[in-house]
Amino acid sequence: MEANLRSRLGRHGVSALAACFAVLALVEDLVNPTVLIDGRSYDRAPEATLVVVLVGVAALLALRGRLGVAAPLSAVALFGLASLSAPEWVLDSTFVYLLVMLASGLAGYMAQSRLDHAGLVVILGAGSLAAWQHPAADVGKWASVLVFISIAWTIGVLVRGPVVRARSAEERAAQLEQEQEDAARQAVIDARQRIARELHDIIAHSVSVMTVQTGAVRRRLTPTQDRERESLVAVERTGREALAEMRRLVGLLREEEAGASYGPQPGMQAIDRLVANVRAAGLPVDLDVEGPMRELPPGVDLAAYRVVQEALTNVLKHAGQAHAWVRIGWGEQELRIEVANDGRDIGDGSGFGHAGMRERLRLYGGRLESGARPEGGYLVRAYVPIGSDA
Repeated sequence: MEANLRSRLGRHGVSALAACFAVLALVEDLVNPTVLIDGRSYDRAPEATLVVVLVGVAALLALRGRLGVAAPLSAVALFGLASLSAPEWVLDSTFVYLLVMLASGLAGYMAQSRLDHAGLVVILGAGSLAAWQHPAADVGKWASVLVFISIAWTIGVLVRGPVVRARSAEERAAQLEQEQEDAARQAVIDARQRIARELHDIIAHSVSVMTVQTGAVRRRLTPTQDRERESLVAVERTGREALAEMRRLVGLLREEEAGASYGPQPGMQAIDRLVANVRAAGLPVDLDVEGPMRELPPGVDLAAYRVVQEALTNVLKHAGQAHAWVRIGWGEQELRIEVANDGRDIGDGSGFGHAGMRERLRLYGGRLESGARPEGGYLVRAYVPIGSDA
């Protein structure tokens, strides 16, 4: 919200300020239409000239986004030309003078090329014309006018650098934030695709086993059991058709180079082997299992295994010299998994590996907690429902 407010102020703030100065210049002329110079009273300006010039200047400054540096330069030139018919108004109106300073500063701020910087000549020319048209014209007045508009132009040039750098930094930060959000979304998509492929393999393996077992039963039937044989043949045919459709469906998710695998996926019974492989990779790991191991549905079993695998992989990649602990608690309704280490803090849990773990657990109603340990290191804790409703 704050960034949007700054953006709106950057786009419309100067235009609003210019319009405000123009209105105040009009009010000033209506309230006090004459000015006293060297004891003589002069009319500030013909009202028609005043209105046309103020509207033109406000419009030019509002269109600076389209016209570029030509807009403020034209606004200053318009005031210079106005001094031909309103010599007292241009230099003796406070808010007209402020408008001239604003336009001069904008011209300096928007100057980027050498040709743009040559616009200072236009500003000095308009200022000189207004100064020499004044009833009390002299070298001192002419010099003071040129000094003030030159200072305004220079301030605009000097301000541009820090503003552009700050704006560029904000744009880079916004772009980086967007890239991180896109990467996080892609990580979730990749995790879901990987989970879908693995679940496909699990289901395909189960259907294959069912089809083979159905065929085995069919071959044991006696010649008189025609009705049972027809039913089992239909089951086999349906199983083969289901496998074919699953292969077509998962082809949308599987990489071209990845071959189909219908073997059983790893599960919690393979945790010992996983821990042994991690130890062989150089990470000391302690494994503590509480409660009797239970047989889990294949998808839940794979999800729990992948959580341990991903958490240990993160320790290997990011924790540096560390010692890790894996604690697995088998409950009646819930499987609790803890993977902790005493190495470097892995992060805030927003990484791609965490996204995959969360997606797996969410699929089965589980949840993931992660964060830095008070005594140092990092902790990943997962809860996986394994009760009758899981």
